Amino acid sequence: MKELLRHHTNTRKLSTLVENKTTYNAKYAELNIYETYQLAEKVVLKFDFPVIASMLTGKKVMHLDGLKPFDFFPGESVVMPAQKEMVIDFPIANKNAPTQCLALGLDAQKIDEVVQHFNYQVAIEDENNDWSLDNSASHLINNTDVNILVERLVYTFTNNNKSKDLLLDLMIQELIVRLLQTKAKSIILNDCENMIDDTRIGMVIKYIKENLTDKAISVDHLAEKACLSASHFHKKFKNTLGISPIDYINSEKIKFAKKLIKESKDFTIAEISYKSGFNNTSYFNRQFKKLELMTPQQFKNSISN
Repeated sequence: MKELLRHHTNTRKLSTLVENKTTYNAKYAELNIYETYQLAEKVVLKFDFPVIASMLTGKKVMHLDGLKPFDFFPGESVVMPAQKEMVIDFPIANKNAPTQCLALGLDAQKIDEVVQHFNYQVAIEDENNDWSLDNSASHLINNTDVNILVERLVYTFTNNNKSKDLLLDLMIQELIVRLLQTKAKSIILNDCENMIDDTRIGMVIKYIKENLTDKAISVDHLAEKACLSASHFHKKFKNTLGISPIDYINSEKIKFAKKLIKESKDFTIAEISYKSGFNNTSYFNRQFKKLELMTPQQFKNSISN
């Protein structure tokens, strides 16, 4: 991200040491880059439009209505509705290592347009046709898809390109969809009872959780439960949650495997694999490393140590 901000750093002007703001405009969005060069507390920001704020460098402490105060680090984002205050502390900012953050404002009409299209396309279209970026703040941690998009948006905003407005329009649409998928995933996976009972995808998630270690779970089997063809079910599941059914099942099995490793240190890796619903230990090892960036044995050793 620092490389992406090189053009910005070379051209921006400093007028204050606390939340110095540089603004870049586009048709459906506004990018504000904030830089703070000294310690500060209880700095208030509020926008007339919905924003996604992402940390670039340093650390903030965020005080948002509805959430407990939390440390805000690079790689994390918050989604803020219009007219909602962010109260911010800067515990480590200094002239040599400023705290940098961006706030990407989104056109409300553009959001509504994308939301309508999303509602029409996703699995819950006929049952809960009311997804929106609502009036509560949310904190996103390690959301790779959102982080990659934010980096692309920053680069496009801060560099001249003949197709700039078109590219930004496409990326903003994708960002809104990613945020909607994040919300849908959070609501459904957190076992909100109404969603579990009222949607096909919610019902399938409930079934997976209740039968997680069943080695017979397959996309075809889940599609039957949802009364859909396998291809249609796969598409609707991924459109709604942003993850394929198999990837979701594997991620849940790995979570279960980690729990087993923590609670039962005498089990071998092969036993953990079998008890977690995997037929093949090699496949279990690959999936574990893919999600956790370490092997099951390395994770087991780290727990022991």
